[in-house]
Amino acid sequence: MKILGIESSCDETAAAIVEDGRTILSNVVATQIPFHKVYKGVVPEIASRKHVEWILPVVKQALKEANLTLDDIDAIAATNRPGLMGSLLVGLTFGKTLAWSTNKPFIAVNHMLGHLYAAQLENDISYPYLGLLVSGGHSIICKVNNFDDIEVLGTTVDDSVGEAFDKVAKFYGLGYPGGVIIDNLAKQGDSKALSFPIPKLDSPEHRYDVSFSGLKTAALNLINTASQKGEEINREDLAASFQQTISEILVDKTMKAAEEYGYNTIALAGGVSANSGVRKTLQEACDKRGYKLYMPDFKYCGDNAAMIGVAAYYEYLNGTRHGWDLNAVPNLKLGERI
Repeated sequence: MKILGIESSCDETAAAIVEDGRTILSNVVATQIPFHKVYKGVVPEIASRKHVEWILPVVKQALKEANLTLDDIDAIAATNRPGLMGSLLVGLTFGKTLAWSTNKPFIAVNHMLGHLYAAQLENDISYPYLGLLVSGGHSIICKVNNFDDIEVLGTTVDDSVGEAFDKVAKFYGLGYPGGVIIDNLAKQGDSKALSFPIPKLDSPEHRYDVSFSGLKTAALNLINTASQKGEEINREDLAASFQQTISEILVDKTMKAAEEYGYNTIALAGGVSANSGVRKTLQEACDKRGYKLYMPDFKYCGDNAAMIGVAAYYEYLNGTRHGWDLNAVPNLKLGERI
C-alpha cells in the first residue's frame, strides 16, 4: 500500500512516499528559511507563493527517489488543517487535483495528528500512550487512545513553546529560526546562570496547561534592564537558562499527567521535539520513573510529508475518503474530525 503524502501547512514544501504506514520510500523537504530569514519570521504571502513554485518539482522528486510513477501510487494525501490558509490551499488543491485526475482515493490529514505519529515511523507504539506535541504553533499534552481517538488534556494558555523561542531570539537579535539558534547557544552556556519564573497553573481547569508569555516577558525585561545599565548578558547563559526553564515546565506537566492517569509510555512530537534540552530533560524524567519514551528521528521532527503519509495510511484502513469539495481550515483542534 503506497501513499503519496503532501505537506504545505506553513513554510516547508514536502512530499513523501510511504509504504504500508511504516516504510519511507522517499521524503523530500524544500525549506523556505532563507526567504523568511530577512523578516525574522514566516511571511504568509511569500510562503504560499513558494509553495506554488515548488510543489510540482518536490512531488516529482519524491516519485523519482522512490523509483516509482503515479501509476504505482494507491492513494494521495495532503494536509488540510491547521496552518496558514494560503499555504494549506496550495498543497490541498494540488493533492485533490492529482487524485481526481488519476482516479485515486484522496485523504486529508490533520497536520498535528501527522506530527503525533512521526514517532511511529520507526517504532511500534502500543495504545494508549501520552503524547507531548510541541511546535511553533502548538503546545499540547494529550491522551492517544487510538490513531483517531485523541483527548487533549492541556495546552498553552498564551504563547506556544516555539513562539516563545522565536520571540526571545528575535528581540535579542540572535536571528531566525530562533529555536535552533537558542538550542545551539544553550549547549555552550550554563543553564543555572539565570533564574526565570515558573508559571503556576494549578487550578483544576488548567492543571495540565502551560504558559510561556510570562517567561518570555521576563527574558525580554532582563535583556532590556541590562541594556539600560550598559551591561551585556552572556547570550549562551541566557539561552541555556531560558531553554532549561521551558524544558522543566513542559516535562513537569507531562509527568503530572502521566502519573495521575497511569501512563508509562510517552511520545514526543512536533518541531520543538528536536530541541536537545527538551529531549534530555524528558528522557531523564522518564528514566527516573521507568517510563518508556519514544522520540522521532530529527529528520521527522519538523514539518515533513512522511508523517502525513503514515497518518493517511491509518485513515485509509479505517475507510476514510474525502471529496473534491473539501476546503482548508486554518484552525482546528487535534482530535476534531473533518
